[in-house]
Amino acid sequence: MIRWYVYAIHGLLCEILFTSTWDIFATKSWKLIGVSSIWAIFIYGTAIFIIEKMSFYLQRNCPLIFRCLVYTLWTYIWEFSTGYVLRIFDACPWDYSHFPGNIMGLITLEYAVPWYFGCMIAEQVVIKYTLRLQLPQDRNQAKYK
Repeated sequence: MIRWYVYAIHGLLCEILFTSTWDIFATKSWKLIGVSSIWAIFIYGTAIFIIEKMSFYLQRNCPLIFRCLVYTLWTYIWEFSTGYVLRIFDACPWDYSHFPGNIMGLITLEYAVPWYFGCMIAEQVVIKYTLRLQLPQDRNQAKYK
């Protein structure tokens, strides 16, 4: 659960930073207004957790370039699937309909390069260092349970 939480917070932070940077170009304002949704916590936490599991297998068999393509494909499938379910409940916080490469407004091909490099960073930095995290081994640890 701790790794999932780290991945969720990382994804949420990246989304807020991405949307605030996008806002600079869209509005020419330096206010750095970034947005996200409470759903992003579940979506990013689960997506990166699955990438972690895929990386255990793929690192032994595939070069980094191919692994990141697989992760990007997974990201698109996950974004489309979660967006589709959220849209059923009128809760989908994103809409890419204004992009020429959109599919049902749920994903857009224009984000392929950012997703690719985001997946690379996820594997090479976020997952790598999150797996190194350890809770302190304390004799009194039972009192915290």
